[in-house]
Amino acid sequence: MNKNGLKLALFVSLILLATCLVYSSSFSFNAPRIHIKEGTSSNWSGYAIETNLTYPQKGAVTDVKGSWTVPAVNYSVTPNAYSSFWIGIDGYSSGTVEQIGTSSDASSGSPQYYAWYEMYPKWPVTLKMKISPGDVMSAEVGYLGNGKFQLTITDTTTGASFTTTQKSPSAKRSSAEWIAEAPWSGGVLPLADFETVYFENAQATLNGVTGSINNGTWQYDAITMTTNDGTVKALPSSLSPDGRSFSVTWYHS
Repeated sequence: MNKNGLKLALFVSLILLATCLVYSSSFSFNAPRIHIKEGTSSNWSGYAIETNLTYPQKGAVTDVKGSWTVPAVNYSVTPNAYSSFWIGIDGYSSGTVEQIGTSSDASSGSPQYYAWYEMYPKWPVTLKMKISPGDVMSAEVGYLGNGKFQLTITDTTTGASFTTTQKSPSAKRSSAEWIAEAPWSGGVLPLADFETVYFENAQATLNGVTGSINNGTWQYDAITMTTNDGTVKALPSSLSPDGRSFSVTWYHS
């Protein structure tokens, strides 16, 4: 998503989360990544694909899918820090993001786990779905036409599921992503120690072709999250041979 410190509203939001209400968050989980240089970002780590990384085609992406295991946050290492994990369309080289995912946060030494969707630049919406570390999440963002997107997330461990249809007429549909992220609130927030998150079953559809991240019809970028001075914060692994699986490992907050 495009890239106000944390205010009282954030803590109110966390209280509402604990009572399982649906609300709009006071900070953006997933603003579009801030480029440091090619292959690195100050708040994204994972993989992105485009028809061409230098000259991406607009209107190419119609679907993205993926699954991941909700990581437990090590709040003894990062007592106040945040992390989100999602799949989505746009944001790599455009000003909107249509995405859905989960977060593993630490607040005053207590863990917080929840699911959400976001149609950036609108605020994210947190879901009623109860999320626990170790749950396997499956998600999809699909383009329905006329600026409409369907976003779905399923906790395959518990069977809980959520689907919504949202509109983003300005979406370029030029990229698809599978990302671990440090959220944004007036700056990149500290990245929670999630140890390692595992993404699987990654696939996308571009120009009618459905394939994995390393499909030869498009190009992909492996994104390392770093500080401005080059310190690695989160690092993606190599892709599996079939291009559908990888992991992201935490190194620094």
